[in-house]
Amino acid sequence: MILVILGGVFLALCLFAALHDVNSLTIPNWLNLTLAGLFVPAAAFSGLPMEIIFGHVLVGLATFVIAFGLFAFRIFGGGDAKMIPAVMLWVGPSASLEFIFTMALVGGLCAIVIVLVRNTVPAVVLPGPIRAPFEENAGVPYGVAIAAGAFMASPASPILSQTLRTAGLIG
Repeated sequence: MILVILGGVFLALCLFAALHDVNSLTIPNWLNLTLAGLFVPAAAFSGLPMEIIFGHVLVGLATFVIAFGLFAFRIFGGGDAKMIPAVMLWVGPSASLEFIFTMALVGGLCAIVIVLVRNTVPAVVLPGPIRAPFEENAGVPYGVAIAAGAFMASPASPILSQTLRTAGLIG
């Protein structure tokens, strides 16, 4: 039951991060730390062998190094570069390709939608909570893509699949 709660909180925080990113084009540090920190008790309650948990940690660390490089070259914002490794801790090596593929696909679609809307609709007519990405020279709220990747990769993740199975969301 504790694993279901931890996994549910993780997914809810991913959704919150996406919404926060759309609203402000930022993902707060406390949120990324919480996402990563929740992995520790989730791993402890998952009952998975240490080899699998170590694989999750290794993928998270490798992703942190890569994301830091992408941040250094201004490809990702700082919040995105911290959220991706936090999510990779949870999805682990077995679901990493699905996570990355979904994240890239949704990120590309977000960018296309933002460019199309920017070219056709003045930002001032858009509702305040979603206006930030449509302002001139604003970035893409990549938290949306990261959250989508987390949700799509969840069934393939050893820890998150246990959460979904216990909650009756997958068979």
